[in-house]
Order: sequence, then structure tokens, then C-alpha cells
Amino acid sequence: MFLLIPYPVINPVLVHIGPFPIRWYALAYIAGLILGWAYVRHLVRKESLWRGLPRPSLAQIDDLLVYVAFGVILGGRAGYVLFYNLPLYLAHPLQIFELWEGGMSFHGGLAGAAVGIILFARRTKVPILSVMDIAAAAVPIGLCLGRIANFIKPELWGRPTDVPWAMIFPGSDGQPRHPSQLYEAALEGVVLFFIISLAIRLGALRRPGLTTGIFALGYGVARIISEFFRQPDPQLGYLWDGATMGQILSLPLIAAGLAFIVFALRRRAPKHESANHVS
Repeated sequence: MFLLIPYPVINPVLVHIGPFPIRWYALAYIAGLILGWAYVRHLVRKESLWRGLPRPSLAQIDDLLVYVAFGVILGGRAGYVLFYNLPLYLAHPLQIFELWEGGMSFHGGLAGAAVGIILFARRTKVPILSVMDIAAAAVPIGLCLGRIANFIKPELWGRPTDVPWAMIFPGSDGQPRHPSQLYEAALEGVVLFFIISLAIRLGALRRPGLTTGIFALGYGVARIISEFFRQPDPQLGYLWDGATMGQILSLPLIAAGLAFIVFALRRRAPKHESANHVS
């Protein structure tokens, strides 16, 4: 027990503005969207990454942020309600709107973001795959911040363990546990961002759909690995043969990622002689 790392208790509320609490949880979503928006603008500016391929203009990126933000919030909440705690919300439907209490599904948020991207691409006449690629490149930023917010709250803690860096989380049963939120922040955030950034440097954006495939495959693998250290949601527990809901929902994501990668690599690379103007 003397090897335990004390949990650094942080008030989940950063500051109160009048009667309204500003929580780290909400700030993580806001910061993730803003930093992702800035990173996407950086990507569309660099002509060397595209070599004339069409992509959104800088002005259109501002609109894309709105589409993705609504998709993430609505899809993330709907996914959590449907896949993780449907009986509770059927009994107490008004609690669906209590977003400040937490309860968001990444897989649902991803589906919602995809719908937002499709609507945006149809309205702006920009290739859907290119929009999906730049959005996928920015997602690990939000994932990293979101998992850190899970750690601060604290929620989604790990399984019992005796590793030297184990922690006892407030509100748990008092057992030393893996800080699995930080594992996920590292794998789904830092590592995945590095892999995608390297792929982009090597020309992934010039193969529409490739960056999206790398993200889907990488996230699915990272999530499945992380779930081996994360305590399952208490209302669900372990499912088939010890698998968790997060692992099961990641399997189709891995399949989709592989399909995107194969499609992008087999498709003839588009050639554009003139540079696309980005304003």
C-alpha cells in the first residue's frame, strides 16, 4: 500500500459564475473543439499536404465546427442513453438533458459527428472524405482532454490492481485501481495523434479516406486495449466472455477503418495540376 500514488483531488468545478458552475468536464469539450478547429485550419492552409486536392476553405472550417459540435453532443448523449443506461433514462426521461452530470458515449459522438460532416459536405459541395480526414486528424486532441476530464471528475476509473502507480479514487470501494483514464488519454490521444500526424506528413491527405481509416483502426485498437484496465460501467458489467460494451462497439469501428484504408490505397490517387486556393 505504501507504493500507492495519492489521487490528486481536484475540484470538478473550476469556477462559479453566479449560480452557474463551470466544470472541467464541459471545458474539456469546449477546449477540444477549439483546439481541433485551430489544428484543422492549420492543415487546410498547408498546400504541400494536398497538392491541389479540393478541401474546405478557412471560412468554411468555422461552419464545420458548428456541425461537428452539435453532432458530438447530440450523438454522444444519444449513444450513452441507448447503449449504456437505457432502463434508467426510460424511467427518468428528463435526466437525458442533464449533460452536466456526465454520460457521453464516444462511439455515439463519432456517429453524430459523421452525420454533421456529411451534412456540411453536401451543403458546401466539398468532398466528404476530405472533410472526414481533417476532422479525424483533430479528434485525438479532444479525446486526450476528455479523458483527463474523466480523471478529474473522477469517473471511469480502472480495475483493481497492485501496480505501484495504482490510486484509490474518491467514490470507489477503496481498492487501489488503475488510473485507466490516463491510459486512454495517452493511447487514444497522444499516441494516436502522433501516428496520424506522421501519416499526414507522409501524404495521407492526398489519399482521401486514408486518414479516416487510420483513425478508426487506431482508436478501435487503443480502446480495446484500454478496456482491459478499465472497470466496466456498473449497470452493464462484463458482457460476452468478459468483453465490455466499449470493446464490442470498437469492433465495427476497426472493420470500417480497415475498409477505408484498403479503399484509399487501392483507389488511383487524384491528380490536380493547379493549387486549390484557401482563403
